Amino acid sequence: MLTGKSVLNQSGTTEFVFRVFTTVPEFQALLFLLFLLLYLMIVCGNTAIIWVVCTHSALHTPMYFFLSSLSVLEIFYTTDVVPLMLSNIFGAQKPISLAGCGTQMFFFVTLGSTDCFLLAVMAYDRYVAICHPLHYSLIMTKKLCVQMVMGSWSLALFLSLQLTALIFTLPFCGHDQEINHFLCDVPPVLRLACADIHVHQAVLYVVGILVLTVPFLLICISYVFIASTILRMRSAEGRQRAFSTCSSHLTVVLLQYGCCSLVYLRPRSSTSEDEDRQIALVYTFVTPLLNPLIYTLRNKDVKGALKNSIFHKAV
Repeated sequence: MLTGKSVLNQSGTTEFVFRVFTTVPEFQALLFLLFLLLYLMIVCGNTAIIWVVCTHSALHTPMYFFLSSLSVLEIFYTTDVVPLMLSNIFGAQKPISLAGCGTQMFFFVTLGSTDCFLLAVMAYDRYVAICHPLHYSLIMTKKLCVQMVMGSWSLALFLSLQLTALIFTLPFCGHDQEINHFLCDVPPVLRLACADIHVHQAVLYVVGILVLTVPFLLICISYVFIASTILRMRSAEGRQRAFSTCSSHLTVVLLQYGCCSLVYLRPRSSTSEDEDRQIALVYTFVTPLLNPLIYTLRNKDVKGALKNSIFHKAV
Protein backbone atom coordinates (compact mmCIF):
# COMPACT_ATOMS: atom_id res chain seq x y z
CA MET A 1 0.00 0.00 0.00
CA LEU A 2 1.33 3.44 -0.94
CA THR A 3 2.27 5.88 1.82
CA GLY A 4 1.93 9.66 1.98
CA LYS A 5 5.49 9.93 0.65
CA SER A 6 4.45 8.37 -2.65
CA VAL A 7 4.33 10.30 -5.89
CA LEU A 8 0.79 11.65 -6.08
CA ASN A 9 -0.87 13.85 -8.62
CA GLN A 10 -3.93 15.95 -7.92
CA SER A 11 -6.30 13.00 -8.34
CA GLY A 12 -4.31 10.95 -5.81
CA THR A 13 -2.87 8.39 -8.22
CA THR A 14 0.80 7.54 -8.62
CA GLU A 15 2.50 8.92 -11.73
CA PHE A 16 5.99 9.15 -13.20
CA VAL A 17 7.61 11.17 -15.96
CA PHE A 18 10.55 10.24 -18.21
CA ARG A 19 13.66 12.40 -18.40
CA VAL A 20 13.84 14.21 -21.74
CA PHE A 21 16.72 13.63 -24.15
CA THR A 22 17.09 17.33 -24.91
CA THR A 23 15.17 20.58 -24.57
CA VAL A 24 16.52 22.06 -27.83
CA PRO A 25 13.66 21.97 -30.42
CA GLU A 26 16.00 21.33 -33.36
CA PHE A 27 17.57 18.33 -31.64
CA GLN A 28 14.13 17.10 -30.57
CA ALA A 29 12.98 17.08 -34.19
CA LEU A 30 16.18 15.31 -35.28
CA LEU A 31 15.85 12.62 -32.60
CA PHE A 32 12.16 12.12 -33.41
CA LEU A 33 12.90 11.57 -37.10
CA LEU A 34 15.87 9.30 -36.35
CA PHE A 35 13.99 7.08 -33.88
CA LEU A 36 10.91 6.99 -36.11
CA LEU A 37 13.01 5.96 -39.11
CA LEU A 38 14.76 3.22 -37.12
CA TYR A 39 11.41 1.96 -35.80
CA LEU A 40 9.90 1.81 -39.30
CA MET A 41 12.99 -0.02 -40.58
CA ILE A 42 12.73 -2.54 -37.74
CA VAL A 43 9.03 -3.19 -38.37
CA CYS A 44 9.41 -3.40 -42.16
CA GLY A 45 12.56 -5.55 -42.04
CA ASN A 46 11.20 -8.07 -39.57
CA THR A 47 7.81 -8.15 -41.30
CA ALA A 48 9.62 -8.97 -44.55
CA ILE A 49 11.32 -11.94 -42.89
CA ILE A 50 8.02 -13.23 -41.47
CA TRP A 51 6.31 -12.85 -44.86
CA VAL A 52 9.12 -14.56 -46.79
CA VAL A 53 9.29 -17.50 -44.37
CA CYS A 54 5.50 -17.96 -44.42
CA THR A 55 5.14 -17.74 -48.21
CA HIS A 56 8.11 -19.83 -49.38
CA SER A 57 7.84 -23.56 -48.75
CA ALA A 58 11.61 -23.96 -49.06
CA LEU A 59 11.97 -21.96 -45.85
CA HIS A 60 9.52 -24.10 -43.86
CA THR A 61 12.31 -25.53 -41.71
CA PRO A 62 13.01 -25.28 -37.96
CA MET A 63 15.76 -22.67 -38.42
CA TYR A 64 13.48 -20.29 -40.32
CA PHE A 65 10.54 -21.02 -38.02
CA PHE A 66 12.69 -19.80 -35.11
CA LEU A 67 13.91 -16.85 -37.17
CA SER A 68 10.37 -15.73 -37.96
CA SER A 69 9.42 -16.19 -34.29
CA LEU A 70 12.36 -13.95 -33.38
CA SER A 71 11.15 -11.35 -35.88
CA VAL A 72 7.67 -11.35 -34.32
CA LEU A 73 9.31 -10.77 -30.94
CA GLU A 74 11.43 -7.89 -32.23
CA ILE A 75 8.35 -6.11 -33.61
CA PHE A 76 6.43 -6.46 -30.33
CA TYR A 77 9.54 -5.57 -28.32
CA THR A 78 10.18 -2.24 -30.04
CA THR A 79 6.46 -1.42 -30.27
CA ASP A 80 6.24 -1.69 -26.48
CA VAL A 81 8.87 1.06 -26.16
CA VAL A 82 9.19 3.31 -29.20
CA PRO A 83 5.69 4.83 -29.66
CA LEU A 84 5.61 6.07 -26.04
CA MET A 85 9.21 7.20 -26.37
CA LEU A 86 8.39 9.25 -29.49
CA SER A 87 5.40 10.88 -27.79
CA ASN A 88 7.67 12.13 -25.00
CA ILE A 89 10.32 13.77 -27.17
CA PHE A 90 8.36 16.95 -27.88
CA GLY A 91 6.82 19.38 -25.40
CA ALA A 92 6.41 19.08 -21.66
CA GLN A 93 7.07 15.84 -19.81
CA LYS A 94 4.03 13.59 -20.13
CA PRO A 95 3.13 11.57 -17.02
CA ILE A 96 2.61 7.83 -17.06
CA SER A 97 0.47 6.17 -14.41
CA LEU A 98 1.66 3.47 -12.04
CA ALA A 99 -0.48 0.92 -13.91
CA GLY A 100 0.83 2.12 -17.27
CA CYS A 101 4.42 1.91 -16.09
CA GLY A 102 3.86 -1.57 -14.67
CA THR A 103 2.23 -2.73 -17.90
CA GLN A 104 5.11 -1.49 -20.03
CA MET A 105 7.66 -3.08 -17.70
CA PHE A 106 5.82 -6.41 -17.72
CA PHE A 107 5.73 -6.62 -21.52
CA PHE A 108 9.29 -5.30 -21.88
CA VAL A 109 10.73 -7.90 -19.50
CA THR A 110 8.56 -10.66 -21.00
CA LEU A 111 9.56 -9.93 -24.59
CA GLY A 112 13.22 -9.33 -23.74
CA SER A 113 13.43 -12.58 -21.76
CA THR A 114 11.70 -14.57 -24.51
CA ASP A 115 14.21 -13.10 -26.95
CA CYS A 116 17.11 -14.42 -24.86
CA PHE A 117 15.54 -17.88 -24.45
CA LEU A 118 14.78 -18.07 -28.16
CA LEU A 119 18.39 -17.28 -29.06
CA ALA A 120 19.42 -20.27 -26.93
CA VAL A 121 16.83 -22.44 -28.72
CA MET A 122 18.27 -21.31 -32.08
CA ALA A 123 21.76 -22.30 -30.89
CA TYR A 124 20.46 -25.78 -30.04
CA ASP A 125 18.90 -26.00 -33.50
CA ARG A 126 22.28 -25.17 -35.10
CA TYR A 127 23.98 -27.73 -32.83
CA VAL A 128 21.65 -30.52 -33.97
CA ALA A 129 21.87 -29.45 -37.64
CA ILE A 130 25.68 -29.43 -37.71
CA CYS A 131 26.64 -32.07 -35.16
CA HIS A 132 23.82 -34.57 -35.88
CA PRO A 133 22.74 -33.88 -39.47
CA LEU A 134 21.45 -37.41 -40.14
CA HIS A 135 19.09 -37.24 -37.15
CA TYR A 136 18.08 -33.59 -37.61
CA SER A 137 14.63 -34.21 -39.04
CA LEU A 138 13.92 -36.85 -36.39
CA ILE A 139 14.97 -34.60 -33.49
CA MET A 140 13.77 -31.18 -34.63
CA THR A 141 10.15 -32.10 -35.30
CA LYS A 142 7.47 -29.46 -35.81
CA LYS A 143 5.96 -30.40 -32.45
CA LEU A 144 9.26 -29.93 -30.61
CA CYS A 145 9.89 -26.58 -32.32
CA VAL A 146 6.48 -25.26 -31.26
CA GLN A 147 7.00 -26.60 -27.72
CA MET A 148 10.37 -24.85 -27.41
CA VAL A 149 8.96 -21.51 -28.59
CA MET A 150 5.93 -21.81 -26.31
CA GLY A 151 8.21 -22.87 -23.45
CA SER A 152 10.33 -19.74 -23.98
CA TRP A 153 7.22 -17.55 -23.84
CA SER A 154 5.81 -19.34 -20.78
CA LEU A 155 9.01 -19.12 -18.73
CA ALA A 156 9.46 -15.45 -19.67
CA LEU A 157 5.84 -14.64 -18.73
CA PHE A 158 6.24 -16.36 -15.36
CA LEU A 159 9.51 -14.58 -14.46
CA SER A 160 8.27 -11.20 -15.69
CA LEU A 161 5.02 -11.43 -13.74
CA GLN A 162 6.84 -12.26 -10.49
CA LEU A 163 9.44 -9.51 -10.94
CA THR A 164 6.98 -6.79 -11.96
CA ALA A 165 4.54 -7.62 -9.16
CA LEU A 166 7.37 -7.54 -6.60
CA ILE A 167 8.67 -4.15 -7.76
CA PHE A 168 5.28 -2.45 -7.77
CA THR A 169 4.59 -3.35 -4.15
CA LEU A 170 7.20 -0.70 -3.26
CA PRO A 171 6.33 2.88 -2.22
CA PHE A 172 7.81 5.60 -4.47
CA CYS A 173 9.16 8.86 -3.07
CA GLY A 174 7.65 12.17 -4.14
CA HIS A 175 10.88 14.08 -4.65
CA ASP A 176 12.24 11.53 -7.15
CA GLN A 177 9.36 10.92 -9.49
CA GLU A 178 11.39 11.43 -12.68
CA ILE A 179 12.57 8.18 -14.29
CA ASN A 180 16.02 8.71 -15.77
CA HIS A 181 15.20 6.60 -18.79
CA PHE A 182 12.95 6.52 -21.85
CA LEU A 183 10.97 3.48 -20.61
CA CYS A 184 9.84 1.84 -17.39
CA ASP A 185 12.81 -0.49 -17.05
CA VAL A 186 13.52 -2.30 -13.79
CA PRO A 187 16.75 -0.61 -12.55
CA PRO A 188 15.64 3.05 -12.97
CA VAL A 189 12.23 2.38 -11.41
CA LEU A 190 13.86 0.61 -8.45
CA ARG A 191 15.99 3.70 -7.82
CA LEU A 192 12.82 5.74 -7.18
CA ALA A 193 11.64 3.57 -4.30
CA CYS A 194 11.75 5.05 -0.81
CA ALA A 195 12.14 1.69 0.91
CA ASP A 196 14.81 -0.96 1.37
CA ILE A 197 15.34 -2.57 -2.06
CA HIS A 198 18.07 -5.09 -1.25
CA VAL A 199 15.67 -8.03 -1.59
CA HIS A 200 14.30 -6.63 -4.85
CA GLN A 201 17.83 -6.16 -6.25
CA ALA A 202 18.69 -9.73 -5.25
CA VAL A 203 15.61 -11.00 -7.08
CA LEU A 204 16.58 -8.92 -10.13
CA TYR A 205 20.04 -10.54 -10.14
CA VAL A 206 18.51 -14.02 -9.87
CA VAL A 207 16.16 -13.28 -12.78
CA GLY A 208 19.09 -11.80 -14.71
CA ILE A 209 21.11 -14.97 -14.20
CA LEU A 210 18.19 -17.16 -15.32
CA VAL A 211 17.47 -15.01 -18.38
CA LEU A 212 21.00 -14.03 -19.42
CA THR A 213 23.72 -16.18 -17.85
CA VAL A 214 22.13 -19.64 -18.12
CA PRO A 215 21.02 -19.32 -21.78
CA PHE A 216 24.37 -17.75 -22.70
CA LEU A 217 26.25 -20.66 -21.13
CA LEU A 218 24.06 -23.13 -23.05
CA ILE A 219 24.80 -21.21 -26.26
CA CYS A 220 28.55 -21.33 -25.51
CA ILE A 221 28.41 -25.09 -24.89
CA SER A 222 26.50 -25.59 -28.15
CA TYR A 223 29.08 -23.61 -30.09
CA VAL A 224 31.99 -25.51 -28.58
CA PHE A 225 30.53 -28.71 -30.07
CA ILE A 226 29.66 -26.88 -33.31
CA ALA A 227 33.20 -25.49 -33.68
CA SER A 228 34.68 -28.92 -33.01
CA THR A 229 32.48 -30.47 -35.70
CA ILE A 230 33.18 -27.71 -38.24
CA LEU A 231 36.96 -28.07 -37.79
CA ARG A 232 36.67 -31.81 -38.52
CA MET A 233 34.81 -31.24 -41.80
CA ARG A 234 36.84 -32.22 -44.86
CA SER A 235 34.89 -30.06 -47.30
CA ALA A 236 35.87 -26.38 -47.37
CA GLU A 237 32.46 -25.56 -48.81
CA GLY A 238 30.74 -27.39 -45.95
CA ARG A 239 32.83 -25.52 -43.39
CA GLN A 240 32.02 -22.20 -45.07
CA ARG A 241 28.28 -22.90 -45.15
CA ALA A 242 28.19 -24.04 -41.53
CA PHE A 243 30.21 -21.03 -40.41
CA SER A 244 27.95 -18.67 -42.37
CA THR A 245 24.73 -19.92 -40.74
CA CYS A 246 26.28 -19.72 -37.27
CA SER A 247 28.06 -16.36 -37.57
CA SER A 248 24.78 -14.49 -38.14
CA HIS A 249 23.32 -15.97 -34.97
CA LEU A 250 26.51 -15.36 -32.97
CA THR A 251 26.57 -11.68 -33.94
CA VAL A 252 23.05 -11.15 -32.60
CA VAL A 253 23.81 -13.20 -29.46
CA LEU A 254 26.94 -11.26 -28.50
CA LEU A 255 25.25 -7.89 -28.99
CA GLN A 256 22.05 -8.83 -27.15
CA TYR A 257 23.60 -10.63 -24.19
CA GLY A 258 26.53 -8.22 -23.92
CA CYS A 259 24.39 -5.09 -23.69
CA CYS A 260 21.77 -6.63 -21.40
CA SER A 261 24.43 -8.00 -19.04
CA LEU A 262 25.98 -4.54 -18.69
CA VAL A 263 22.61 -3.17 -17.52
CA TYR A 264 21.23 -6.01 -15.38
CA LEU A 265 24.22 -7.94 -14.03
CA ARG A 266 26.72 -5.20 -13.15
CA PRO A 267 26.95 -4.19 -9.47
CA ARG A 268 24.85 -1.08 -8.80
CA SER A 269 27.92 0.73 -7.44
CA SER A 270 29.65 0.54 -10.84
CA THR A 271 26.72 1.70 -12.96
CA SER A 272 25.33 5.09 -13.87
CA GLU A 273 21.80 5.90 -14.98
CA ASP A 274 23.01 7.75 -18.08
CA GLU A 275 25.13 4.77 -19.17
CA ASP A 276 22.20 2.40 -18.73
CA ARG A 277 20.01 4.62 -20.88
CA GLN A 278 22.62 4.76 -23.64
CA ILE A 279 23.12 0.98 -23.58
CA ALA A 280 19.34 0.51 -23.65
CA LEU A 281 19.23 2.39 -26.95
CA VAL A 282 21.43 -0.34 -28.43
CA TYR A 283 19.18 -3.29 -27.50
CA THR A 284 16.04 -1.27 -28.26
CA PHE A 285 17.04 -0.19 -31.77
CA VAL A 286 20.30 -1.77 -32.97
CA THR A 287 19.67 -5.45 -32.15
CA PRO A 288 16.13 -5.60 -33.60
CA LEU A 289 17.39 -3.79 -36.72
CA LEU A 290 20.41 -6.07 -37.12
CA ASN A 291 18.23 -9.19 -36.96
CA PRO A 292 16.71 -8.76 -40.46
CA LEU A 293 19.85 -7.14 -41.89
CA ILE A 294 22.23 -9.87 -40.77
CA TYR A 295 19.98 -12.77 -41.68
CA THR A 296 19.15 -11.39 -45.13
CA LEU A 297 22.62 -10.15 -46.10
CA ARG A 298 24.44 -13.27 -44.89
CA ASN A 299 21.83 -15.92 -45.76
CA LYS A 300 21.56 -17.09 -49.38
CA ASP A 301 18.19 -18.79 -48.88
CA VAL A 302 16.49 -15.68 -47.47
CA LYS A 303 18.17 -13.41 -50.04
CA GLY A 304 17.04 -15.70 -52.85
CA ALA A 305 13.47 -15.84 -51.55
CA LEU A 306 13.33 -12.05 -51.23
CA LYS A 307 14.70 -11.56 -54.74
CA ASN A 308 12.16 -14.01 -56.17
CA SER A 309 9.32 -12.26 -54.36
CA ILE A 310 10.40 -8.83 -55.57
CA PHE A 311 10.92 -10.12 -59.12
CA HIS A 312 7.50 -11.78 -59.27
CA LYS A 313 5.84 -8.65 -57.88
CA ALA A 314 7.60 -6.54 -60.49
CA VAL A 315 6.52 -8.86 -63.29
